[in-house]
Amino acid sequence: MKTRKSVIYSILLLIGSLILLNILSFQYFVRLDLTDTNKYTLSDATEQILGSLDRPVTVSAYFSENLPPQYSKVRREFKDILVEYARRSDGMVKYEFINPEDQKTKQKAMQSGVRPVLISVQEQDQMKQQRAFLGAVIQMGNQKEVIPLIKPNTSLEYNLSSNIKKLSVEEKPKIGLLQGHGEPSRRNLGQVMNSLSVLYNVETVSLSDTTYNLDPYRTLAIIAPTDSFPQSHLDQLDRYLAEGNHLFVGLNRVEGNLQRRMGEANNTGLGSWLKDKGINIQEKFVTDARCASIGVTQQQGGFQMQTNVQFPYIPLISNFADHSITKGLETVVLKFASPIEFTGDSSLTYTPLAMTSKNAGTQRTGAYFNINKQWNKDDFPMSNVTVASALEGPIQGNTQSKMVVVSDGDFPVNESRGRGRGQRGQRSQINKDNVNLFVNSVDWLSDVTGLINLRTKGITSRPLEQVEDGRRIFLKYFNFLLPIILIIIFGIFRHQYNKNLRIKRMEKGYV
Repeated sequence: MKTRKSVIYSILLLIGSLILLNILSFQYFVRLDLTDTNKYTLSDATEQILGSLDRPVTVSAYFSENLPPQYSKVRREFKDILVEYARRSDGMVKYEFINPEDQKTKQKAMQSGVRPVLISVQEQDQMKQQRAFLGAVIQMGNQKEVIPLIKPNTSLEYNLSSNIKKLSVEEKPKIGLLQGHGEPSRRNLGQVMNSLSVLYNVETVSLSDTTYNLDPYRTLAIIAPTDSFPQSHLDQLDRYLAEGNHLFVGLNRVEGNLQRRMGEANNTGLGSWLKDKGINIQEKFVTDARCASIGVTQQQGGFQMQTNVQFPYIPLISNFADHSITKGLETVVLKFASPIEFTGDSSLTYTPLAMTSKNAGTQRTGAYFNINKQWNKDDFPMSNVTVASALEGPIQGNTQSKMVVVSDGDFPVNESRGRGRGQRGQRSQINKDNVNLFVNSVDWLSDVTGLINLRTKGITSRPLEQVEDGRRIFLKYFNFLLPIILIIIFGIFRHQYNKNLRIKRMEKGYV
């Protein structure tokens, strides 16, 4: 009888504990974040943005029902992060989820800027296309921002925080985009301009021989100039840095012509100016065993065949420093980059940001590009060659300033302008991490909100072919054997428990 009462009391205690825990869960939200990138922990930048809100923000999330698993996961994660935003903002962030199932709600979503997209759905061993809504509208007063498509493996926190910041900020900082020396226009920089416009006003600016007009800009970007800089313009850049401003420089020190299959130096005067500041971009081509492929037309049996061949002059950079500019980057594609070396003194802080792989080398200008060359290990005697770097300190004069330099000026350009092609340039999408490297650099030079660390937060892609052989084998067998080992351990434990229970039941006086 005593045993029966104990069981009843235990059950009642368990039920009471569950009820109490359920009540407390409505008052206190707790979540353990065990991810290596703290994907589910709000950053200090987001906390600051939410804490400074003086007007309510409404997030209307338009998500279709019955989505495939990967999109259902995005919907669930988006809702979880909105719950966190609402709690951390003391109710200043409100949200609603809308299923556009009828014509009225569909029309409302499309009028707001969220349009249906086609997604692939597998049903009964066949793939079919389904129209679905996967977007959100963020509104503060009469202003609104739209996230037209929320895709898997994107930084939800950055999308939300940057748009809320965009709505709440009264005046965006100005970024100067230098023109007048053959630099690409805004039109050629579509992707990076779209990303920068979230937090900055980007304006084109040309240097004058007589008038200094750089005062409005906290950061100035110089991208892929092709014409010479007169001394008066270099003097203005000196003054700009001496006043404590910041500079981004993407410079093509060398050019490659695939039609002539030759490489040559690109002299604008900016390379010598940078060398005086402590950063020397050498007149050499970087080569890397880890590289992209190019299409080559070959004659085979009377027919012209298009084949892809590895081209070490286009390195795939995945070796990055532990720095806020490069945090979260996976692979940056550079075309005809050059080695960077530091020649300054100890008053400056120099940081290599991006390096080649362990199998790299250099080639002089004037060398012939042998497309069909069979590259071997002896062609790559160098390792970790720097292709992007940051510089801090009294770069010019005694005032602290910052500079980021990349030895491929075209890496953020959508239109190639013929570089490396020997023909007229073509407009194309560029690698997302090329965009992130440029925008992160501008953020580091200009941003005081800390949102730089959110753009690539939670975005990880670790293909097994890029993992070292030993680790790949370990992961393979670990994933295979771990479930089996756990089942065996559970079986042994269960067997021992049942054995002990049988022995106990056989004891004298057991009831």
